[in-house]
Amino acid sequence: MRLPWVWNARPDEVAAAYPCGAHVPAPSRRMVRAVDVAAGAPAVWPWLGQLRVAPYSYDLVDNLGRRSPRRLLGLAPPVPGERFLLIFRITGVVDGVEITAAGGNRVTGPYACTYRVLPDGPGRSRLVARLDMAADTRLRRLLATATAWGDLVMMRRQLRTLAGLAAGSGRA
Repeated sequence: MRLPWVWNARPDEVAAAYPCGAHVPAPSRRMVRAVDVAAGAPAVWPWLGQLRVAPYSYDLVDNLGRRSPRRLLGLAPPVPGERFLLIFRITGVVDGVEITAAGGNRVTGPYACTYRVLPDGPGRSRLVARLDMAADTRLRRLLATATAWGDLVMMRRQLRTLAGLAAGSGRA
C-alpha cells in the first residue's frame, strides 16, 4: 500500500506490530508515516512528549494560529490518561521508545496512534507514526480515506518539524 496510507516508511515499519492496533478492532485502516532524524533517539524522545502541548504541524490550521514551541519545555514524562494531540488520550508509554494514544466518537468509531522512535545508526534515528481508524461501515471507510489524505499532509509536516528540532536545526 502506498499513498495516502504510507509515506516514507520502510516495509518492516509498515509490517511491524504497534500497540495502537489493539484499540481499533478489525476492520480498520492503517496509516504509517516515517522520517529519518539526524539525531539519536534520546534527542527525539522529549519532542514526542511535547505533542501533549502542541501539534507541530501547520500551526495556523491545527493550533489556532499559535506557534508550536521551538524549545523543550521541560515537561514531566508522558503518562497514561494525559491529553495527546488534542483529540487523543495516552493509553501507553514505553519510556524513550513510544507513546500510544486513543480516541473516538460515534461517527468515526475508535481511532488510535502510536509514535515510535528507534535508533538507526550512530547519531541517527527513525521516527515512525501509525494511525489506525475504524473501517467497519461504509461511512467510516470513507472517513478513513479522507483522513488519510489530510493526515498525509499534516503528519508529514509534523514529523519533519520534530526531526529538525531534535537535530537542532530548529526547522519549522
